[in-house]
Amino acid sequence: MSERWTPESWRKKPIVQVPDYPDAKVLADVEAQLASFPPLVFAGEARNLKKQLARVAAGEAFLLQGGDCAESFAEHGANNIRDFFRVLLQMAVVLTYAGAVPVVKVGRIAGQFAKPRSSATEKRGDVELPSYRGDIINDAAFTPEARIPDPRRQLMAYRQSAATLNLLRAFATGGFANLASVHQWMLGFVKDSPQSRRYKELADRISEALSFMQACGLDLESHPELRATDFYTSHEALLLGYEQAMTRVDSTSGDWYCTSGHMLWIGDRTRQPDHAHIEFFRGIRNPIGLKCGPSLKPDALLKLIDILNPDNEPGRLTLIARFGSDKVADHLPALIRAVKREGRAVVWSCDPMHGNTITSTSGYKTRPFDRIVSEVKSFFAIHRAEGTHAGGVHLEMTGQDVTECTGGARAISDEDLNDRYHTACDPRLNAEQSIDVAFLLAELLKQERAVKARPLPAAAGL
Repeated sequence: MSERWTPESWRKKPIVQVPDYPDAKVLADVEAQLASFPPLVFAGEARNLKKQLARVAAGEAFLLQGGDCAESFAEHGANNIRDFFRVLLQMAVVLTYAGAVPVVKVGRIAGQFAKPRSSATEKRGDVELPSYRGDIINDAAFTPEARIPDPRRQLMAYRQSAATLNLLRAFATGGFANLASVHQWMLGFVKDSPQSRRYKELADRISEALSFMQACGLDLESHPELRATDFYTSHEALLLGYEQAMTRVDSTSGDWYCTSGHMLWIGDRTRQPDHAHIEFFRGIRNPIGLKCGPSLKPDALLKLIDILNPDNEPGRLTLIARFGSDKVADHLPALIRAVKREGRAVVWSCDPMHGNTITSTSGYKTRPFDRIVSEVKSFFAIHRAEGTHAGGVHLEMTGQDVTECTGGARAISDEDLNDRYHTACDPRLNAEQSIDVAFLLAELLKQERAVKARPLPAAAGL
């Protein structure tokens, strides 16, 4: 890795999980056009996120990262974006107030279009076609024409990301995120759910606290942290041609930043140390994530950390653990011990979704809620045992009233999956299940805080 890095140096390396475009000239023309477009995010914003993630790495904050499995062109609309943002705000306020911890809010949104696949092809009956790889590459319709990779879809993805970011920035700073509106964030279909009562009680306490502060003479309008919020975007940077086109030199620092999102991550299928994705990521200065699955060994993880964060910069690297509820206890402790032993500054985050995917008896791909909860609890318990900080959670979730993950407060069954199974790719938590997870996390964070506050036992007399 002593070679000089450039935004295109990844092209000399082996690469997996990329489409085979039929027309190289059209692809090159699209990438050149993208390179001329304005950045979607700015280097200063990415640096601010890195500073906040450094607090997470130090055990002083918590990372809440969530959003769609894969964004789609067809479902892009203001209501869907608003409802996702509302749920994330609800989750963040539960964690902040009930868990008594600052929350760093990062969405899987405004760029989460490409998906890695376990197989290059998909077979239905006697027909076999290339796999659907996300709307930025091809179409989900099962026809030969739809599955041909089309570079021009990258332009559509850019424009949708720009429109989404514009709306998210308006929501985050234009009054929608005002804590005085904490009751209004409740989605209609959640109001009669078991979680609505718990959330309403918490919202009532927040409103009472704000009223008390006002009665004491505090001008709430003069405190922007109560009226707005920091919100960042992230996605898996799978399509490196697109990411290279969005990589620019920051005029204030001279460093390279990928301006397609504030935080980018490397998937479990593309983390080979001598391959293209690691090569690209080592040169950009964004905060980055690395998915860590069951096949990752401690020595291999340390090698990747050395490549991706050689200066041991806090907030630069988030390790996203995705093992499955039945494997996390077998694999996570050894990774934590190796990282701790070597003094590496990282954020540890739990992805309880990807290792818990099953096929239901009704034929739908789903994720049982009890397995998701089990992996989150194990993640916290392991960190407590190792004396490290359970720093975050990484969820596939939506603000829509879907029935894609079984279980939860309404006990969605296999038979219920057919009601509102809308995902283009993997099953997502609905709003109610997401808030349920937030209350669980708040309890776990309280326990973590109590352990830290417990006085050390007195030394035994000699």
